[in-house]
Amino acid sequence: MSKKITIADLIAQKEQIKKRKAKTITLYVESLDGEITVQEPSKAIATEALIMVHDEAQSEMADHHLVYHCVSEPNLKDASLQQAYGCVEPIDIVSIIFRPGEIAAIGGLALQLAGYQVGVRKVDTELKN
Repeated sequence: MSKKITIADLIAQKEQIKKRKAKTITLYVESLDGEITVQEPSKAIATEALIMVHDEAQSEMADHHLVYHCVSEPNLKDASLQQAYGCVEPIDIVSIIFRPGEIAAIGGLALQLAGYQVGVRKVDTELKN
């Protein structure tokens, strides 16, 4: 069961909250038969992706945007990697390396790391007899 958070709790946690580091997870990617590291998106990257989702012309690219910016190992922004795969635009590396379902899964998990879609839930306040 959870407890109510007080001002004193927030003040006591101030240093921990201010020094909070970006979360990372390791994912196994079947098509690559290996692991990648995904870091939670910054607020700016997450906001950009969420705006893209609601823009019909860009909605398809929202997950690509997240994957490109959140996969930290291997570094998808590496110029030699992009050159080796003949990328016209840097973000092209995402659709070349990953399968469509993997892109969607990685993008969704990146948002979850930042607290989107998880981490907050409604507390049932109804009395139970």
